[in-house]
Amino acid sequence: MATNEPGGRKRDAVATRAAILAAAQQSFAERGYERATVRDIAARAGVNQALLFRYFGTKDDLFRAAIADRGRRLLADGPADGLFARLLARALVPVDEPAQAYWLQAALRSSGHESSASVIRRELGDEYVRELSALTDGPDGELRAELLLAWLLGIGLVRSVHRRESLASADPAAVAAHVLRAAQALLEQTDTNFPPR
Repeated sequence: MATNEPGGRKRDAVATRAAILAAAQQSFAERGYERATVRDIAARAGVNQALLFRYFGTKDDLFRAAIADRGRRLLADGPADGLFARLLARALVPVDEPAQAYWLQAALRSSGHESSASVIRRELGDEYVRELSALTDGPDGELRAELLLAWLLGIGLVRSVHRRESLASADPAAVAAHVLRAAQALLEQTDTNFPPR
């Protein structure tokens, strides 16, 4: 839907919202919640701060939307049995790509801020745990899902933030083959195809 901005220019609401979310994801990933500024996010998106606030309300609301947007897209991109492979594929994107692991970097750089940490737990963790824990008939499905998500965060941290050489330069398919075999031992119905379908 197109509406008019002050000054008579037309804007596309969907495209504007997407531009603000993309800019927020980059800023939160680079600087974390505390150091990312609304002014910088608005400038990256090519909008003014008033428009950003009209779309998202507060900085907390924008952070929640930015994290949830990435997480929900991965949930919607395919069947539940391929979710772990999709998450793993995102963590194994080459470290020199500009869009590498924005959600992971945002999570790691913002984890000291209690409000943002609770958003990360709620928006990323709960939905993933619910989906993944259904992939086992074992009585401790949630624990198994949490263990795999913790491993995934560790892989992302070592690969894209610390850039440990053996993992950072490893062939993603080789890493995925090992990780997905182990994941299937915990969640038996996990799809081990990589790249994920």
